[in-house]
Amino acid sequence: MPKLKVMIGNNQKKVKLPKGIRPLVRKCCQAVLSEENFTDPAEVSVLFVDNDEIQKLNKLYRSKDMPTDVLSFPLGENGVYDINNETGARLLGDVVISMETALKQAKIYDHSLEREVGFLTVHSMLHLLGYDHETTPLEAAKMHEKEELILEDLGITREQEFTDIQ
Repeated sequence: MPKLKVMIGNNQKKVKLPKGIRPLVRKCCQAVLSEENFTDPAEVSVLFVDNDEIQKLNKLYRSKDMPTDVLSFPLGENGVYDINNETGARLLGDVVISMETALKQAKIYDHSLEREVGFLTVHSMLHLLGYDHETTPLEAAKMHEKEELILEDLGITREQEFTDIQ
């Protein structure tokens, strides 16, 4: 298993972070790298924000003036990543998750907030590795299949409660 450093920050106060959310995010990031046979040491940052903050970022970087659930900011292209000169780790990029939207979507899909954050983390990590569901329907299907496979491997299914995977 490659060495992975996941830096997690919380810049919002509107949704209480569930106990165990940080280890869950780390497990999801590691699972994506394992599934993709990514063997180099890597670093990624994950930031929890509110809808106001993610809307600002969505407007600035995607010209979409509305909140979204997750944004991915890859630092690599075609498998080539910037390197942390001190550690030699590949800098994969940044993940920004709106906890307000994640909570709303968890209610809509009738599953736990943890499952939703796990899904958003896996989804965004795949983006950092070059997957893009917005290019073609085939790419969207491939990405969706990967997401569900990884979540299933982690024991995070729609039917299971979060306590089943700890």
